[in-house]
Amino acid sequence: MMKFLDQAKIYIASGHGGSGSISFRREAHVPFGGPDGGNGGRGGDVIALCSDGLNTLIDFRYQQHFKARPGEGGKGRDRSGISGKDVILRLPLGTQILDETNNFIIADMTKIGQKVILARGGEGGKGNAFFKTSTNQSPRKSQPGGELEEKWIWLRLKLIADIGLIGLPNAGKSTLLSRVTAAKPKIADYPFTTLHPNLGVVHQDNKEFVIADIPGLIEGAHEGSGLGHRFLGHVERCKGLLHLIDVTSENIKRDYLTIIRELEAYDISLSEKKQIIVLTKCDSVNEQKLNFAKEQLKKLNVQKVFGISSVSGENITKLVRQLQDLITSMNKIEDDEDGLEKVSSWSP
Repeated sequence: MMKFLDQAKIYIASGHGGSGSISFRREAHVPFGGPDGGNGGRGGDVIALCSDGLNTLIDFRYQQHFKARPGEGGKGRDRSGISGKDVILRLPLGTQILDETNNFIIADMTKIGQKVILARGGEGGKGNAFFKTSTNQSPRKSQPGGELEEKWIWLRLKLIADIGLIGLPNAGKSTLLSRVTAAKPKIADYPFTTLHPNLGVVHQDNKEFVIADIPGLIEGAHEGSGLGHRFLGHVERCKGLLHLIDVTSENIKRDYLTIIRELEAYDISLSEKKQIIVLTKCDSVNEQKLNFAKEQLKKLNVQKVFGISSVSGENITKLVRQLQDLITSMNKIEDDEDGLEKVSSWSP
């Protein structure tokens, strides 16, 4: 099984430009001799390409250095050097490219086929034929090739899913994902069975959407506690969040507030995303216990709550349709915002 890797640091270097040539044509009985040094070839670029079919940065664990080929030097008889070959970095959709400090975003790969030049190859130097003028018939100078660009960069993958699954460890996220999709996450009766995000595609009523199971959060996750802190970034791009709470928990209110506070501490915009609150494992409790849990959440102004059982299938179809409605409404909002942006940017 392919391992998941969502962050990598790599070194990139473009190609050095080829030097121009100093050459003179000297052939017996051949008129119009003179300078005929060709130009150097251009150095290769390092290019990032957003590619389909990738969902991890695992390839960059085993290779961290990427260098484009240098340009070839110019030659006599006005022959230009061959340009260096580019290096193509194929990246998954959702990859952010950051500088060495890991703070400044150089590029965000959000569309399949998107290309970004990360390091430009040096220009080829001019040969002495280029410098020939009416007053300087025999120039003896040429240009060196342009310098290469080199730097360390960070690659950070943020999964692009429609819905992000959030909740404490053992809230039932992996079980639900395995129920509504073909994904096969690890499931066990102990915390932190999910060690990396899992993606699955949900099919219902001739529609489909992508759902991501994020490793369980605990109190202090935004500061590095547990596993969820480094994966919170994956829910930034989700249209909505599915917040799962274990109905068998001894403190429903605490469980709910722990997740909300961690979202707020990491990025206030995460806590403002649309959420559907669901009580899981409802096949394990009676009606009285379920109603008590709902009342606890209502005290926190959570009005819409319903229970599901991933084991028995109770309310699963209802939940999927609610998620579809949420995605549809968010897509409409995004389309309206795009339309307003285009109108505001137009000027007669």
